[in-house]
Amino acid sequence: MDTSELQRIKQRYNIVGNCDALNHALDVALQVAPTDLSVLIIGESGVGKEIIPRLIHDNSPRKREKYFAINCGSIPEGTIDSELFGHEKGSFTGAIGESEGYFGIANKGTIFLDEVGELPIATQARLLRVLETGEYIRVGGQKIMKTDVRIVAATNVNMHKAVSEGRFREDLYYRLNTIPVQMPPLRDRGEDILLLFRLFTMQMAEKYRIPRITLTDDAKQMMLKYKWPGNVRQLKNITEQMSILSQSREVNAAILSRFIPQDQESTELTTTSTPGAHSYESEREILYKILYELRGNVNDLRREVATMRKQIDDQHTLDSFALSRNIPSIQSSATPMPPAHNSTINPYTPDDPHHYSVYQDVEAEEINDGEGANIIDSDSLNLSDISKQVVEKALERNGGNRKKTAQELGISDRTLYRRIKQYGLDK
Repeated sequence: MDTSELQRIKQRYNIVGNCDALNHALDVALQVAPTDLSVLIIGESGVGKEIIPRLIHDNSPRKREKYFAINCGSIPEGTIDSELFGHEKGSFTGAIGESEGYFGIANKGTIFLDEVGELPIATQARLLRVLETGEYIRVGGQKIMKTDVRIVAATNVNMHKAVSEGRFREDLYYRLNTIPVQMPPLRDRGEDILLLFRLFTMQMAEKYRIPRITLTDDAKQMMLKYKWPGNVRQLKNITEQMSILSQSREVNAAILSRFIPQDQESTELTTTSTPGAHSYESEREILYKILYELRGNVNDLRREVATMRKQIDDQHTLDSFALSRNIPSIQSSATPMPPAHNSTINPYTPDDPHHYSVYQDVEAEEINDGEGANIIDSDSLNLSDISKQVVEKALERNGGNRKKTAQELGISDRTLYRRIKQYGLDK
């Protein structure tokens, strides 16, 4: 692009500066404008990225169509799909009517997606489909809609890092980055800093009818050495502050130092840890510890419930067996028995020596009074006394053979051995 054309573009869009990086960015924008290729503008916050998409639209075949500039970072995540792609009536609370969305309204025109790196992953998938096929579906709808829009995007984040961290789709990045345009930071533009300062002071003087401020040589050197982390936006703010607050219209280095923040050499935000700072990692560790302790408490409670249930089932089984042999079962007056269990208990039958009670594994014991002799006085004996006498008589009938005794009582050998030891019958 020749110098006259470049100057014409700068005057039209009020662009100040002559650095090579800025001129190259403008040249690329003008070359890609007549096409429909996607453009990704990369640059730090405050460098003036919003000028490029307007320049592209105005010099494209779509210049008579609509142009929309959308800040993706300012739209809530829950509503951004509706804003971009529209919605059907009743698709969510508050959707009293249907909406076309920006992609519907801007058909045949241009959409500028600023801060595209802030898009949610789900919205990125929808955007990729629009870029590849020109198709999209409204929120809550089923009909496939068609649109023909030119997309120009801008971002101030490191896209390669965002892709590697899974915060941005790699396929969408390459689809948007068909033509990259790099906007230089203010600290790399050299004498453009002083040109921009002069422009801003003239604007302030004209707007508020005040004398224009100027810089001394030492102040100019300070301006050129400063890193300007906020770029053009920061320069404009500082110029406006000095135009209003400085009593002297000639600003030297001492006066300028009161307006330029000190010790801000870095242009990137850093994360520092301070005492008492909020740490989500510590919160996760605490939650893991609580969940681990809770799991242990639940396991302990489960074992206690299982033990109590075995004791209750054992008492129910013994009581049922005692009743089946016409031996009254007297519950301890100090410990009331719980309601009878719903399960049906199959009593032991002598004809089937291999039969076991379904409760044998929970230490159920069947009472067998032999030929009906030695009926126990229910008024004087509790359940434990009845159980002891039943076990003792069964051992006598089987000549002390514990295996046969267990089969007769319909309990496991293990349960019988424990009862013998409990009742002192092994002496």
